[in-house]
Amino acid sequence: MRLAFSAGIGGLLFGYDTGVISGALLYIRDDFKSVEKKTWLQETIVSMAVAGAIIGAAIGGWMNDKFGRKKSILVADFLFFVGAIIMAFAPTPVVIIIGRIFVGLGVGMASMTSPLYISEASPARIRGALVSTNGLLITGGQFLSYLINLAFTKTPGTWRWMLGVAGIPALLQFILMLSLPESPRWLYRQNKVDEARDILEKIYSAEEVEEEIKALQLSIEHEKAEEASIGGDTFSKLKNAWRNKVVRRGLYAGITVQVAQQFVGINTVMYYSPTIVQLAGFASNKTALALSLVTSGLNAVGSIVSMATVDRYGRRKLMIISMIGIIICLLALTVVFQQSSVHSPSVSRTESTHFSGNSTCSSYLTASDASSWNCMTCLKASSECGFCASEPNIYHPGACLAANDATKGACGAEHRVWYTKGCPSKIGGLAVALLGLYIILYSPGMGTVPWIVNSEIYPLRYRGVGGGIAAVSNWCSNLLVSETFLTLTETIGSGGTFLLFAGISFLGLIAIYFLVPETKGLPFEEVEKMLEKGFRPSICSKRKDVNKTDVNPA
Repeated sequence: MRLAFSAGIGGLLFGYDTGVISGALLYIRDDFKSVEKKTWLQETIVSMAVAGAIIGAAIGGWMNDKFGRKKSILVADFLFFVGAIIMAFAPTPVVIIIGRIFVGLGVGMASMTSPLYISEASPARIRGALVSTNGLLITGGQFLSYLINLAFTKTPGTWRWMLGVAGIPALLQFILMLSLPESPRWLYRQNKVDEARDILEKIYSAEEVEEEIKALQLSIEHEKAEEASIGGDTFSKLKNAWRNKVVRRGLYAGITVQVAQQFVGINTVMYYSPTIVQLAGFASNKTALALSLVTSGLNAVGSIVSMATVDRYGRRKLMIISMIGIIICLLALTVVFQQSSVHSPSVSRTESTHFSGNSTCSSYLTASDASSWNCMTCLKASSECGFCASEPNIYHPGACLAANDATKGACGAEHRVWYTKGCPSKIGGLAVALLGLYIILYSPGMGTVPWIVNSEIYPLRYRGVGGGIAAVSNWCSNLLVSETFLTLTETIGSGGTFLLFAGISFLGLIAIYFLVPETKGLPFEEVEKMLEKGFRPSICSKRKDVNKTDVNPA
């Protein structure tokens, strides 16, 4: 447990970075007007950590096999700490982006190394639960980031503190990892049999240790015999991975679940949660952060549920149930955001000219159809327009004004609410509730299980490289989603964006059903044998029957 939670701090770092930028971005926009006006710059600040993570995951796969799991985690901690310091003292958006890249390198390495390290030092019977601690700490890190975001909303240098605090858990893990052992499986692979045995004796009973050692010996002898013919360097492994049907089938499953995890849209909720809440009609930064805290807390609760169920009900079943629930929630969110857009408050010319003549949005003044404008039309017309809600009823016709500090201040001086991201909505609360339900359904299944599957589905020889390939696919998908989300909401609307995610999620559900086998409770050697025989899904068959069926060669 000490090892699992110490290594799992890598998951905490992963989660903290995912959550903290969502709140920090609100205040970075306030400090740098160039960020406020340019959607692509906001997306770049968010997604450069993901770009760094892609490189980090790729390097991490090689480092895991070459230098071991422990040293890889130590390097990840160093990179994360440096990135946090750079961001805290960043004088310009460009320096923030550089810091985000450093943080991303650390996150990418930790995202694949921590669950791998935990799984290789865990008994098969509780391996899923212990690897789930990594997922629990990911969601715990997200929840912690929202708490810290709220804590610093009134502090000078808001976003600097939010981003800089991330260096503390990285430093803590670095210190803890110095006292922990290397992975026993990696040690045995390096012919350090006595060291591996000493560690296994702390995990298994005496009889189980001997069984584990024998299984490792047989597996590694077989792998070394294969390596003699294909070469043992990383390039050779990558070159030959697809030629090996066991590894290839493992990669089909591993990449499928990692890509599906991102294309359900989860990190749009995590990275842009306060922004989504504002799109739902809650204008205040603090209110948006507070409501986002609820969704993050539900994510953490879902991870606890995963720990209690993943070894009882199985990986495959949890993911399928999770995907079905996610699709339903995304379709419901599509309807809610669409209705919210259609029924947003109208724009009144009287209200719009109530302030000084220069305060009215120029696009509204020159529009031929200005009489049909509503709040959403105003906001979509130009990034230079904002909506000043009516007082005392925010749902009555309001004003379409030029978006600058002067008009924002004039709007606030009359105790009105200023909107630039979303519009007043009577069903905004329903959108937040659906986001919460989406998180509840996502977290126990697609939130944690893909990392568990990837920690146990590859042969030992290819585990580092296979996990690296799958992690890179995860981060590439993450990059695509996070780099395009705000642009999509501006182009096709929030409702259209969630509908797009629902369609992609349906394709992901089909892929999981046909490509991902059940690995619950199986020793690593049995997983390899099961992939060797092949897998064909069956709704009615029991697991032992499914694992024994053949599949058309891929």
